[in-house]
Amino acid sequence: MRLNLSSFTLFLHLSLLGLVLLTAGCGGGERADQLVIRMATTTSTANSGLLDHLLPEFQKDTGIRVEYLAMGTGRAIKHGRNGEVDVILVHAPPAEEKFVQDGFGVKRIPVMWNDFIILGPPDDPASISGSRDAAAALARISESRKPFISRGDDSGTHKKEKRLWELAGINPAGEWYVEAGQGMGACLAMANDKLAYVLTDRGTYLSMLEKLDLAVVFEGDSALMNPYAIIAVNPKRYPDVKYKEVQRLIEWFTSQRAKSLITDFRVNGEQLFHLFDE
Repeated sequence: MRLNLSSFTLFLHLSLLGLVLLTAGCGGGERADQLVIRMATTTSTANSGLLDHLLPEFQKDTGIRVEYLAMGTGRAIKHGRNGEVDVILVHAPPAEEKFVQDGFGVKRIPVMWNDFIILGPPDDPASISGSRDAAAALARISESRKPFISRGDDSGTHKKEKRLWELAGINPAGEWYVEAGQGMGACLAMANDKLAYVLTDRGTYLSMLEKLDLAVVFEGDSALMNPYAIIAVNPKRYPDVKYKEVQRLIEWFTSQRAKSLITDFRVNGEQLFHLFDE
């Protein structure tokens, strides 16, 4: 079940209130909400439809429900650092490794991958399709001053984009460069309206393909690899996290059952996510 920010906050408060009432009324015992896991994840896993494909099956198999809030990876990791969720599913390996090294996460478990692509007007006015790599493609956009929509939200996609600009030796600025501060779906809609360039994960693009006039104008660079990992919040730092239930979720995500569901998940006949051992 997907939550918006306000309902997710209310969910946290009601869960805490439920625990207080249960303890007061029964003198302890089993937590009424123990079979609900709180997850912070990326907009791409939500916008693509993947989580709504996977999580009901996990609940059928285990009886455990996962309530998730989709946001940029930076914010998802912050929720984990604050102990506001039990688990994170994100796609920014350096930030994930720091999360674990700093003692907030237990272990980074790779789950799946897709790739980033650059979309733009079908006539490719910045002529990026023939670029030698993704950084060079962004450099051509900068030189042409054709509009580019950035996530601008510290998400995994935004972190990847900033790394590519760094590799290109460019600090993007000007009217042509728009920082949206929005999720991937909203950015794709904005780029489509403005006939602008945009960096996106392939999964979200495929899930919105029928609504877009944009074309894939650059792809295939190894620098555009987009791995996803799941990380349990550390119970040594936050004893109230549902670590036992999260371990069942992680075991399920890495099981053959979940792997089959991930590889079978398709939109318009296209596979959106891949396994590392494919």
